[in-house]
Amino acid sequence: MSWGPDWIIEIVSPTSKRMDYYTKLSIYRAAGVREYWIVDPMRESITVYDMEHDAAPVIYHFTDKVKASIYDDLEIDFAEVKRLVSGK
Repeated sequence: MSWGPDWIIEIVSPTSKRMDYYTKLSIYRAAGVREYWIVDPMRESITVYDMEHDAAPVIYHFTDKVKASIYDDLEIDFAEVKRLVSGK
């Protein structure tokens, strides 16, 4: 039974790290979430779980453009996001 959204993006904080990487991953997988991204500002990384294809997680960095596999034409340029957020 699938009751979750297709795609979830979590922003990790030091206090939520264990919850985001382990507990929520299991909950979201059971709920039928197709893709789960964990954005870690401290490590400047994005961990992408493509649960629809049961693929191993892929780790990207804030210098990368990351494509959402469940959408044909959606790509997020994290270097640009970082630039906009930092105001530089």
